[in-house]
Amino acid sequence: MISQVAIRYAQALFELAEEENQTSEIYSEIVDLNEVISSNKSLYDVLRSPFIGRDEKKKVVYELFADKVQKNTKNFLMVLVDNDRTTQLSSIVQSYKQFMNNKFNIAEGKVYTAIPLSREQISELEKKLSAKYNKNVQLVNEIDKDILGGVLVRIGNEEIDGTVKSRLDDLSEKLSQVIS
Repeated sequence: MISQVAIRYAQALFELAEEENQTSEIYSEIVDLNEVISSNKSLYDVLRSPFIGRDEKKKVVYELFADKVQKNTKNFLMVLVDNDRTTQLSSIVQSYKQFMNNKFNIAEGKVYTAIPLSREQISELEKKLSAKYNKNVQLVNEIDKDILGGVLVRIGNEEIDGTVKSRLDDLSEKLSQVIS
């Protein structure tokens, strides 16, 4: 669950990015920043430590990222340091992405199958679902051996279940009702 704090920070950054016409660029930078910070335990520990002062944290951040990100992203990171919110960066990135998806009318989802789908099959499914939802649907294929066959699509809170397993479960339930 994304906190209200993360949503507010993401919204502020998104609005600034929109004013500057840099929504995608800033998103890319905060994704990279999040990856660097979360994958480097020492850096993560420094940024969240209550025993290290804000000025020292800002100095570390500035030295590491000064010429690697644009001014707005760097300033945003400094605001996070000032307000002890660097541990919220992952949630801020997720929330920012939701703002971007809303702006660009994108719906992200997952398609679960027993075997991997080809890029063409995924594209065809995306086209059909895009027409159905009137959004640009983007799917990621995940393998689930329990499915047996068919597909299970999840987009937001909606689920489209066209799996063999669900059909077999339905058939089993109907047979048990007939037998009892």
